[in-house]
Amino acid sequence: VITENMDTVLLDPPLVALDKDAPVPYAGEICAFKIHGQEAPFEAEVLNRTSGEGVLRARGPIDCEQQKEYTFIIQAYDCGASATGSNWKKSHKAVVHVQVDDVNEFSPVFREPVYRAAVTEGKIYDSILQVEAWDQDCSPQYSQICNYEVVTQDTPFAIDRNGNIRNTEHLSYDRQQHYKILVTAYDCGQKRATESVAVHIDVKPVCKPGWQGWSKRVDYDPGTGSKQLFPMMHLETCDGPLSSVRVTVELQTRHIGKGCDRETYSEKSLQKLCGAASGSMDLLPVPSSSTNWTASLLTDSGRDSDLIFRFDGRQAANIPERVVPQNLTDQFTIATWMKHGPSPGLRAEKETLLCNSDKTEMNRHHYSLYVHNCRLVFLLRRDFTRTDTFRPAEFHWKLEQICDKEWHYYVINVEFPTVTLFVDGVTYEPYLVTDDWPIHPSQIDVQLTVGACWQGGEVTTPRFTQYFRGSLSGLTVRPGKIETQKVISCLQACKEGLDINSLESLGKGIKFHFNPAQSVLVMEGEELESIHAAMAKVSYINSRQFPTPGLRRLRVTTAVQCFGEDTCISIPDTKAAVMVLPPSEPRITILGAERVTVPAADLCSPAGVALFSEVHIISTISKSDSAFSTGHRPGVLEVMHNLDYCDVLVIGEELNPEQEGVEIHHSSLLGKHLDATNSTSGMSVYGVDSMAHYEQTIRQVRYRNRHPAGLSERKFRLTCSELNGRYTSNEFNLEVGIVHSSEAVEHANHAAAQAQFMRPVHHPLVVHAVDSGHISGTPPAATAVIVLCIAALVAIVVLGIYRIHTTHQEGLREDEDGGKEPEMDWDDSTLTITVNPMESAGETRDEEPEEEDEDDDDEDEELAANLSSAESEDSEEEEQREVKKGNLKGRVEWDPSTLPY
Repeated sequence: VITENMDTVLLDPPLVALDKDAPVPYAGEICAFKIHGQEAPFEAEVLNRTSGEGVLRARGPIDCEQQKEYTFIIQAYDCGASATGSNWKKSHKAVVHVQVDDVNEFSPVFREPVYRAAVTEGKIYDSILQVEAWDQDCSPQYSQICNYEVVTQDTPFAIDRNGNIRNTEHLSYDRQQHYKILVTAYDCGQKRATESVAVHIDVKPVCKPGWQGWSKRVDYDPGTGSKQLFPMMHLETCDGPLSSVRVTVELQTRHIGKGCDRETYSEKSLQKLCGAASGSMDLLPVPSSSTNWTASLLTDSGRDSDLIFRFDGRQAANIPERVVPQNLTDQFTIATWMKHGPSPGLRAEKETLLCNSDKTEMNRHHYSLYVHNCRLVFLLRRDFTRTDTFRPAEFHWKLEQICDKEWHYYVINVEFPTVTLFVDGVTYEPYLVTDDWPIHPSQIDVQLTVGACWQGGEVTTPRFTQYFRGSLSGLTVRPGKIETQKVISCLQACKEGLDINSLESLGKGIKFHFNPAQSVLVMEGEELESIHAAMAKVSYINSRQFPTPGLRRLRVTTAVQCFGEDTCISIPDTKAAVMVLPPSEPRITILGAERVTVPAADLCSPAGVALFSEVHIISTISKSDSAFSTGHRPGVLEVMHNLDYCDVLVIGEELNPEQEGVEIHHSSLLGKHLDATNSTSGMSVYGVDSMAHYEQTIRQVRYRNRHPAGLSERKFRLTCSELNGRYTSNEFNLEVGIVHSSEAVEHANHAAAQAQFMRPVHHPLVVHAVDSGHISGTPPAATAVIVLCIAALVAIVVLGIYRIHTTHQEGLREDEDGGKEPEMDWDDSTLTITVNPMESAGETRDEEPEEEDEDDDDEDEELAANLSSAESEDSEEEEQREVKKGNLKGRVEWDPSTLPY
């Protein structure tokens, strides 16, 4: 045996050679040992010749890791017969086996630089993974690993002597999702590994089938089109055997106005935009002095939408007789927005939306619309002049929408005896129609009510009954016509919803369906990868220019069909939200001259004076936030959008309808979605239309005063709005200075002809009363004024003949110099109208683009008749020739040939 890295071999038995020639000198002594073998790295040395003892040594370092044992032959030689060493004799061959003893010179080393494993939470493992170390030492004692140890303290893991790592407690994915521990090893000589090895253990949640890889909140920036909701979403099925997957994505917007981000214009404006037939009666208008029957109702004005009326079972409204739709024929339409939940109590009473009943004496219901036990019922009992027969009288619909506490748009089209219900644009036929006898004609007045039914007879005190509990908005009745499917779809159309990018890329394996409002999307497929690709294309879109900010909740419902399985995996619902960020709010600005000066004579003319001939309406937003820019200004971007009303209000004393008014010719509204109404407070132009159309129309607003004497100025205020006052303009104040001249009275007498008044139109947004007296025709006082003006005209003609001679030369100079009339010397520094006195009266003005050619001749003759003597200083014959040629010298008023009067 030899220990590695040593040189002495311990032989057993010891190395000894004997010679029988002893004690003969030389011949009996041992002189050498010789080794014969495969280059054995050993050599033998004689320690004592006489005794024959020797020692075996290594010629160099012996490494056990290279060779653990050696075998070779050794022979002994005597010294021969003399000192010269001649005649040596050798012994027999002896076999030597040398075993190399190992030294623990190497440390254990791990076979892998890093170990990784994954475990599922809540489970105790016998072995999560096994680590392994090895040792270069050659012996079993030093090359074998006898022990492993976890170096990291306070970890829920342990390791055995074979390197198996286990967890000592239940792991939780929610508490800690990843562990890193260090492990070392010891050989059987208790030599420790130089470097510890890192072990990474991931904790996975218990495999629960469901959607993964989705975000709970998706931010939506207005004006960016559609945005993907689930770009990385995938379904974890835990290796379940699936045959098909059905996914329903629902966008929930019940908290926004009428359940969707619709354009918040008035119902009347929406009907005009959608092309609905005229003649509808708004039974729930905005409360005002002329529509005061809704003033006592509860309103939900906190929503960013059209006005909503909330009924709690105690409020109702009587519709005035002047507003009640008359002559309901066999064709009419009832439409309303309604939000309603289940009625309280086991035996719910009828809840009336609309009721037409006897006002006194009896309680007959002529027609009504009510909810009863989540059924919508329409009652129609007409006064028939034909032979009394059973006729359809009650039409019943049973729908989930009636009691789901969400907003829906209901339209009832009556083409008696057929009645059709539209809910959110979808047609529903009644499931039950009951007949009844007709109501016999009587002289009893009827009462139309909203929110309850009027019980006028057979009771001690007339009162309301069958109260409604819910919310209504936009309740209208249109007699004589039914609404078309196209208009109904337009009126309930939603500006936001779900969308699918690139429909053609869905593939043939995916079936999908949208509901009419595009708030629910259903997709079905057989392959999971196709479903994942389809879900990545589901998007949210909001086409409103200024959408309502806030959360829109999303819910994903999944149903899985399995192959031949009695029980299939259940996928929990997924809930997320779209956060619509606040839009860049527009700043509506009205620009123009804030003061104009006009001669009093112009106020007396049939046309009056244009108040806002140079006004400009612009809208701007911050440059960094814009998504709708159309032009540029320093620091801002100009945007184009609609307006829904502009009010011209008089500041100070109200208008006197006997002598003054703010007017606009109805031709200025043609081709636009606009209406107008005036009163003693001013004028309101309303309807959803572009800013350009509003600007054109406002420029045509004129002020006329038949008796301006003593009036030095008038002040007016112009404001405009978008989205029912959500965005309002600045208050543009205009001062009209009135200049009086010596001929002002004479000129006023010639301006006796009264301009055509505009037709009265009801405006739901105007809070002041519409004075119908001064817009119905010429007031009685005006007749007296006309008679006086004619008498004054005769006197002026006589006076004019006298003045011709004295003023002839002055008139000629004025014609040559193109000078102004004395009455026209007002401050026109703020005006941009330039008039050439020499230009023909037939030339048109840029400021007046609209023409009505058929009125030109009459207007010219009327203007010619009203010319004062100061305007025709040559002669009556010359004046007539001038008028016929259309050359009105020295005239500053607008060219009447271009006026729409």
